[in-house]
Amino acid sequence: MVSAKTVWFDTIRILVELNNGRIIGTPIEWYPNLRKGTPDQMRNYELWENGKWIHWEELNEDLSAEGFLSFTK
Repeated sequence: MVSAKTVWFDTIRILVELNNGRIIGTPIEWYPNLRKGTPDQMRNYELWENGKWIHWEELNEDLSAEGFLSFTK
């Protein structure tokens, strides 16, 4: 099962390092709740279920690690 190890942002993307060593980036524009957040709010995430889910309490956003793989197929 794929899981997220860490999450970070550059000026236009959210980047996720997965437990298999892959790093996947997608545009922040795809996630309106994240796009509205401040840099501090975007960095304030939690990994749930051993990295299966990425959760931002303040921004009301949940993303699955598995979902990032669907953008690379």
